[in-house]
Amino acid sequence: MQATLDSFVEENKLFVQEEFNKVFNQLDIPASLKESMLYSLEAGGKMLRPTLLIASYDAYGNDRKKVIAPALALEMIHTYSLIHDDLPAMDDDDIRRGKPTNHIAFNEATAILAGDGLLTYSFELLATDPHLTDKQKVFLISELSRSSGPKGMVAGQLLDMEAENREITLEELERIHVLKTGELIKFAIRSGAYIGNATEKQLEHLDEFAYYLGLIFQVQDDILDVTGNQDVIGKPVGSDIDNQKSTYPKLLGNKGAAQQKEKYVKLAKKSLYQANADNSYLMKLTDYFSTRNH
Repeated sequence: MQATLDSFVEENKLFVQEEFNKVFNQLDIPASLKESMLYSLEAGGKMLRPTLLIASYDAYGNDRKKVIAPALALEMIHTYSLIHDDLPAMDDDDIRRGKPTNHIAFNEATAILAGDGLLTYSFELLATDPHLTDKQKVFLISELSRSSGPKGMVAGQLLDMEAENREITLEELERIHVLKTGELIKFAIRSGAYIGNATEKQLEHLDEFAYYLGLIFQVQDDILDVTGNQDVIGKPVGSDIDNQKSTYPKLLGNKGAAQQKEKYVKLAKKSLYQANADNSYLMKLTDYFSTRNH
């Protein structure tokens, strides 16, 4: 019998946090660097990307030890991207998850290096994990580097900045977010299923699912920037407007953005059925991503 989704999310958050504690307790690096890295890792996020990876693995596999390194590596990459996103040269944010951003709590140089450390150490974790086969390690390192690099998240971040202060089409907006947000979500879904021994056909349908899930996440993020509660979402409401960001509400209006999100939800669920994963937590997480309030 499946636990409730809230329990599943909380249990996996605690699981990932405990594994981070084990890894960082034995990590011999300068104290200020470790403190800065852990500051952002422990900033209070729900760790939804590792949870997605675990949920995808659970749909096909049954040895949780295999997901530890991929889950930690993914959250480290995501956290590094947030540290760098918040820097004055990019989004120039002072608050993240209700706390001072890394460069405010420490300084710009330390924040940059903390991000660099999280990025590079993520690949060492994958390469040295004793629970993964060499074939799985190569697959995971290749997929994560592509998803987070110049063909994936980094490209999306640049396109997002270039889209500021100008009108763009829905197609252009989707491309930005498929890269910026969707690629790491795709890694979570694809890598979890891969190490769980999903078939090639199932992986194809899961890629489609991940595509739409990334867009669902971003539309809701854009909506919350307009309608959310700052105390709940942990950052100033209206920051996208202040930064002249291109968003779904700006392009389609709040109602149009919500309608577009529902189209993505239907397509995501269709892909899950085709991947024989409709009875997994991935289905519940789709609704969660669509209705979250932070």
